[in-house]
Amino acid sequence: MQSKDAIPVLELKGVSKSFGAVVALRNADLALYAGSIHAVVGENGAGKSTLVKIMAGLYQRDTGTFDMDGHPVSFRTTAEAKAAGVAVIYQEPTLFPDLSVTENVFMGRQPTGRFGRIDKAAMRAEVVELMQRLGVGIDPDRLTQGLSIADQQIIEIAKAISLDARVLIMDEPTAALSGVEVERLFAVARSLRDEGRALMFISHRFDEVFALCDTVTVMRDGSYISTDAIVDTSVPEIVQRMVGREVNELFPKQDAEIGEPLLEVSRLDMPGVFHDISFTVRSGEIVALAGLVGAGRSEVARAVFGVDPYESGQVVLAGQKLAPGNPAAAMRQGLALVPEDRRKQGLVIDSTVARNITDAIRGSLTRFGLITSKAENTAAQEWARRLEVKTAALDAVAGTLSGGNQQKVVLAKWLATDPKVLIIDEPTRGIDVGTKSEVHRMMSELACKGLAILMISSELPEVLGMADRVLVMREGRLTATLDRSEATAETVMFAATHAAKASDASEEVA
Repeated sequence: MQSKDAIPVLELKGVSKSFGAVVALRNADLALYAGSIHAVVGENGAGKSTLVKIMAGLYQRDTGTFDMDGHPVSFRTTAEAKAAGVAVIYQEPTLFPDLSVTENVFMGRQPTGRFGRIDKAAMRAEVVELMQRLGVGIDPDRLTQGLSIADQQIIEIAKAISLDARVLIMDEPTAALSGVEVERLFAVARSLRDEGRALMFISHRFDEVFALCDTVTVMRDGSYISTDAIVDTSVPEIVQRMVGREVNELFPKQDAEIGEPLLEVSRLDMPGVFHDISFTVRSGEIVALAGLVGAGRSEVARAVFGVDPYESGQVVLAGQKLAPGNPAAAMRQGLALVPEDRRKQGLVIDSTVARNITDAIRGSLTRFGLITSKAENTAAQEWARRLEVKTAALDAVAGTLSGGNQQKVVLAKWLATDPKVLIIDEPTRGIDVGTKSEVHRMMSELACKGLAILMISSELPEVLGMADRVLVMREGRLTATLDRSEATAETVMFAATHAAKASDASEEVA
């Protein structure tokens, strides 16, 4: 926490914003100080995005005050916010893929030399200097097309520094990054803090908040709740403030009766991707597929479902062999896949909630080759009710829902097919702690009803909290199979980082 005598670089007091009858933000307070990294946390719908958009000039506040360096400001455009030194680094940057790194950094403000020609040498020299300051080795001449999300974010940061941004807002910047990329981003963030800039960090990952930030502000239902120094608070306290209640069981795992094998994968092989993958998932069982980013977990799931090819091996579902490369056949036999990227692969983002929920069962709703809105809405309403999807109406566009509710819609779509086996890839990525608990409860209830669940997760607490068995992958191979009693943070991470045989990974740790 900063001294009461220090003047914030940016401060909002009592800020409110409504859209018609919907109040998105009410009496929000926030103060960002030079040389500090300030976390803002809250469930989806807490008002974080609205707050950011007001700071960035996308929205104008209805009430309250907005000061920079103690002086009132009011940004009517994003250009005004940038000119004042406020920059936003989004989770998925929007760069021009056909232009170079240098051209993206200087887009719209290229320096000119004699005769009004663009001074490319000066631009390149400044980008080289910026990358050196940030401690990264990105080639200033390469096209941005094909760059990782992490590198794209660094380019956005370089652009902000070149504009002399004094306030950098990082909105869920680590959601799509590997562990190594997160550490690099944190090193950059700390160097910017040490230069005297004010940083705001929005994240659902508490380990990152506590590792990086000095101060944390909690928001709930559009309102300011509290601000504390990181050293003066804890994860349980923050969670309780975020949800307005104690979350005693983030992983409400119920004991389910484990039955016969429903999914049997034998010696699945795709050269260069994964090798010799064999496992079973039984009725009532939640099996976690764990490992580091790039281990091949999602690729195995997509191959099992038929989206991606495999060269050899077989997949058996409820005693029947699945034809490779045929998702439609897999669906007919009772297999469902909730993909990792729900916005791009799980939803038709511009379509309605009802249309998305019924997307996989439309054939069963047709009559004489036609489908009525009544039939579609009736089916969708039932699943929206069961999964407690929070939406103003079933004809609302799916893209307007929060991340957690989008995940529920994808789940509803696949559960409506009445599957025997559910593959769910990163079930709670990018959603808030309250919704995580709901998704975990739902998974446990489904297992109790006899569903077999294969869960892919990069969150170790989720793996340990929800799985009956843990399969660990490393570089395309299974390195360990651990029962719930054997699975600990140490055994899973050892298997994820060491090329041990499945039979002796847990023994080596012990």
